[in-house]
Order: sequence, then structure tokens, then C-alpha cells
Amino acid sequence: MLTTAMFSSKAALAYSELRRLILTGELPPGVRLSQDELADSMDMSITPLREAIRQLGSEGLVVMAAHRDVRVSEVSADEARQLLQVRLALEPYATRLAAEHRTDESLSIMSTAAERLLPVNRQSGEEAIQAHRAFHRAVYVASGNRVMTRMLDEVWDKSDRYRRLGLSLPEGDSPRTRDLKQHHEILSVVTSGDGAGAERLARTHVEQSLAVTVLGTLDPPAK
Repeated sequence: MLTTAMFSSKAALAYSELRRLILTGELPPGVRLSQDELADSMDMSITPLREAIRQLGSEGLVVMAAHRDVRVSEVSADEARQLLQVRLALEPYATRLAAEHRTDESLSIMSTAAERLLPVNRQSGEEAIQAHRAFHRAVYVASGNRVMTRMLDEVWDKSDRYRRLGLSLPEGDSPRTRDLKQHHEILSVVTSGDGAGAERLARTHVEQSLAVTVLGTLDPPAK
């Protein structure tokens, strides 16, 4: 349970909790946010809540209209495509750096994260998404590039909204199994120190990811 003592202010607490609820889908895309009800549930005044909402608006997670109408931002093919483009630009290189700068400690963290991986499907649900996130973050941290890791954290926060949409899609065993296998292949290549190989594999992994499948449902190809 979050408490004000954990944060610098009530606004920070409200921001953290609302952001979590949006990113996990507990506040689904398009839902209207009642500021009075949220303030009551968080035991705070409207003022810090409004500050939190303004910050979330600057991140594109909520949309503010007239008359205090605030809604969770809809998911869109355009945003999904842009997130995928950023991932393709950053993730392969971060994985290459991880292979080139790996340490015994970083490899141990990646191996532990890999042991928790599950196929991302309706059965494994949130547990699989969190394990998936933890593995990739362990790889990015191993790159030693803190700026890139922070950028990827933000991209993954928003991308997870789309991954959760993917849980409801008709699933086939092959894509989920392939995705799981690729994680372990990435770990193996990073462990070997093959930077170029790690970069190539990470690019293939992103290009075949669940995010691409979700994008196809949001923006189906023209017939």
C-alpha cells in the first residue's frame, strides 16, 4: 500500500498511483477519471491530484478537456508504431552494449530473470509480462548506458499497455514459444560476448514481438 511518507508530496503519490493504474490497464483506455472520487479514495484534496493529472497529461497518458473532463488516453496504431520504431532504434544497440560490457554480476542478474520467463499469453498474464520486462531491463542495465536505460524504461512503460492488449488476442503456440526461446538465445549470445550477434538477434526479437501483432490489429493492412 502506498503511503505519503514514501513520496516527496501527495502529488507525487497521486502521480505514481494513477500512472500505475493506467499502465496496468486497471484504468482502461478511454475511461473518464472522476477527480472528486479519486481524491476521496486517495485521502487527499483536489489540488495535488490535479498536479498529478497535469504531469500525466504531459506524458500523453491522460487527455484533459474542458469542464474538468479527464480521460485515460486511448491506445492507437500511431502511438504503437512510434513506440516500436523507438524500440528498434534503441534495443538492439543496448543489447550489443550488454554483450560488450557484461560482468559476472550482470550475467547472474540476467540468468535469474530468464529463469522466471513464461510465454506471454492469457494463462500466464501479468506474471509473464512482469517477468518479460524484468529480463529485458536486466539486459539494458548491463549495457552500462544509464541514459539509454531510462529512455527504454519510459518506452516499455507505454509499450506494456499494448502488450496487455495482446493477451486478449487469439493465440497460437508458435509465436509465444518462439518469443520465449529468443529470450534464452539473447542471454546465450550476450554471455558469449558477441556484440554484433546480440544486436542482430535483438532486432529480430523486436520485429517478431507481440507488439507487432497488436499493431497489426490496430492498423490492419489494406486489402
